[in-house]
Amino acid sequence: MEILTGNELVSGAAVYLARNDVWIGDLQAARLFAKDETAARDAAIAATKATGRIISLEIEDVEQVEGKIVPKRLRERIRAAGPTAPLTLNGQAYDRQHLGKDGHVSI
Repeated sequence: MEILTGNELVSGAAVYLARNDVWIGDLQAARLFAKDETAARDAAIAATKATGRIISLEIEDVEQVEGKIVPKRLRERIRAAGPTAPLTLNGQAYDRQHLGKDGHVSI
């Protein structure tokens, strides 16, 4: 199985393509592509690239373990767990901008 992952352009946060073709921050809600769904996966990649809102787009191999999506690569498991250092900006806690329901971030 595969998922699509990337980073929000504005915040750089890790995001995943959800089942409803919206980019979200929750790995467990990511759309799973079977190996025979390459046409659908590639169409989703093309549509995403056309928006310019998601960068570093990648296809990630995953497996389901006890009902949970688990990336096979360590790098993606780390990205899915969130930052490994506190998010601060000028000494203050920083909450990144999140994609809105329409898939946009305000600038």
